[in-house]
Order: sequence, then structure tokens, then C-alpha cells
Amino acid sequence: MIHDFFEELLGVLFPEYAVEILHEKTQIESRLEDLKDRFSTILTNNPHLHRGEGQKLAETFFYDLGQVYDLIHQDVDAMFAGDPAAKSRTEILRSYPGFYSIAAYRIANLLFKAGIFMIPRMITEFAHGRTGIDIHPGANIGNHFCIDHGTGVVIGETTRIGNHVKIYQGVTLGALSVNKEDADKKRHPTIEDNVVIYAGATILGGETIIGKGSVVGGNVWLTKSIPPNSKIYYQTKMYVDGTDSTDMYILKTGNEII
Repeated sequence: MIHDFFEELLGVLFPEYAVEILHEKTQIESRLEDLKDRFSTILTNNPHLHRGEGQKLAETFFYDLGQVYDLIHQDVDAMFAGDPAAKSRTEILRSYPGFYSIAAYRIANLLFKAGIFMIPRMITEFAHGRTGIDIHPGANIGNHFCIDHGTGVVIGETTRIGNHVKIYQGVTLGALSVNKEDADKKRHPTIEDNVVIYAGATILGGETIIGKGSVVGGNVWLTKSIPPNSKIYYQTKMYVDGTDSTDMYILKTGNEII
């Protein structure tokens, strides 16, 4: 039921996902009204899934949906600008896993912030199963967000991501601790504006901050903060028998190497 609701809602917002394309404004308004009534019924019949009154929650959700629609279009713009292989925005809408997962997150996050339980997680798990991208609906993500390729991306519940951030496949924004008593703490990192995180990077911990304008290279493992405008990457060395060569990390901030 929730899966069908989400797919139909996405199809109204983006005709590329519609089973039946609606051409007239009155048709779109009628379909949205029908979806609102159905969602209101779901919430009313399942009071354990939210804090509030079902009909009012449904009305507020659909009232605020326009803001989410605008945010998703900004994300599409970021994906189009950030991927030289993208030939059109329609291509992104029809075929990019990053679009589907971010759209699911934006809708689920709106529900999550309204105090609706389980349903937001179900929506992001639909996207997770389809794309391999796991975004918790409680994460706080700014505008113009781009996920390129995407498979294996994990973004934890208390992650905070600024504006104009781009991440690649295999990136984990996770927690240092999985203790249940830490459930109400900030467990996941903060990524400030204009950060790029390349494939396979792992960034852990609620106190870890990736400074504005930084670049995190592929396969880097971070559990501490880096300052704004830094570049951190993992440099491998060739191993030769009889030498003491080891792998190393290099952090550049400004013209300095740390």
C-alpha cells in the first residue's frame, strides 16, 4: 500500500514515472486530492504510526509538497551540471539511481519531520532496494545534492549535509558507535557546503566535520574533522621486498601539507 502510494505520488510529480500521464491541470489536482484522501485514511487507521491527527497531517504534507518538488528539481540540476555523461534532465529523471533515491528521501524526510513513523523508512527502503543507495529519512540534506552512480552509498540518520554537495558510489557517512544508548545522540558526520566525496570514502562520527569546500579522495577513512578547503586523499606506494614502504594519507589545506 505505501509502495503504491509513493510510486503514484512520484508519477504525479514526475510524469516520467507515471503509468498514466496526466495532461490537464484539473486531472493532476484531482489525482493529488485522491492521493491525499488515501494517505489520510492510512494515517487515521494507523494512529500508532504518528503523533497527531491523520487528516491534518495529510493536508500539511500535501501543502508542503511543493517545496519538496522544488528541492528535487534543484537536485536534478546538480546532477546534470555534475555529470558530463548526462545529455539531458530527462535522462536523469528516467535512468539515474541518484534521482530516484534522493526523490524518495525528500518525500520521506517531509513525513519524518512531521512525526510520522515507519512510513518514511519504508519509502527510503523501497529506494534502497531499487538503487543500492541507503539514505535514512532523518538525515538533514541541503539543496543541490548530487549522488553520482550511487551503488553502496549509506547516509545515516543524524548526518547533516550542506548545499551543493556531491558524493560518489560506495561512500559511507556513518557512526563510530552502534550502542543502543547512543540512539538519541548525533552519531553521524556533518558535511559542509560545496564538498566532494569520492568513491569508497568512509566518514564516521557525530563530531566529525568536513569543512566547506573540501575534497575527500577515494577510499579515505576519516574519524576526525578536516578544516575548510582541504583535500585529503589516500596515496598508495608500491611494495618492494626488503623496504619499509607503507601506505599514507595526505591532507592539504591551502598550500600546506599536513
